[in-house]
Amino acid sequence: MLSEAIHSLVDTGDQLLILYGLRRAKMPADERFPFGHGKEIYFWSFIVAIQIFGVGAGLSIYQGIHRLAAPRPVLNPIVNYVVIALSMVLEGASWSISLREFSKAKGKGDYFEAVHRSKDPSIFVVLLEDSAALLGLVIAFAGIYLSQATGNPRFDALASIIIGFILAATATLLAHETKGLLIGESANREVVKGIRDIAESCKEIQHVNEILTMHMGPDFVLVNISVDFTDPASANEIEKAVAGLDREIKQVYPQVKRVFIEAEAWRPKDERQVRG
Repeated sequence: MLSEAIHSLVDTGDQLLILYGLRRAKMPADERFPFGHGKEIYFWSFIVAIQIFGVGAGLSIYQGIHRLAAPRPVLNPIVNYVVIALSMVLEGASWSISLREFSKAKGKGDYFEAVHRSKDPSIFVVLLEDSAALLGLVIAFAGIYLSQATGNPRFDALASIIIGFILAATATLLAHETKGLLIGESANREVVKGIRDIAESCKEIQHVNEILTMHMGPDFVLVNISVDFTDPASANEIEKAVAGLDREIKQVYPQVKRVFIEAEAWRPKDERQVRG
């Protein structure tokens, strides 16, 4: 029960950090941050993962090991059952809401793939935390019940350790997913392919060399396109092509906020690697 209390306290702090990150991410661009503050949500989501691992998992495992070394009988099991039941109702309500919101955003594919593809950690962080909380409550119930049924308090201690490992696994997954976004993860493959198709359909472009994308926030994608324009092409034609390409990409993919187009003569891949 102490492990679950720690877990609940960490969850509360995590939700506050996520809300703070969302608020900071909405700050407008300025001279110091010309692309805005969208990555604030990635930073605070990474802090959430560290907090779950260090505080939640660390203290739960420590508590379990401590109780294994000095076992104590479970007191007032009925009170514990009531608290766990109420917690499951509340956590279940929160989990169902987060699952519904995540299902709307995930599109096709399974949930693990959707977590990997998602660029908005505020959605999957809450879902993973709530899932871990529900699983932890089930483990806590099992540990208390087995301790009461067998008279061996070590089952309760083992439950605390298992809860700690669940939190550690959750934190590791969150850290892995948010790390890529924090460093500068590209847009999803479907978006990159769609941008390439749009660029290749432009009659003034002879060849699309390279497309680089980066998520500056959940709804802010930066795009850099290297193209080889047809020869000869006047400056006016190139200017119109660039403006039209910028407009069409942003219409098809509203999350694309900035598009940079670089004119570069096309070279075979092997030659680009040698000269690079």
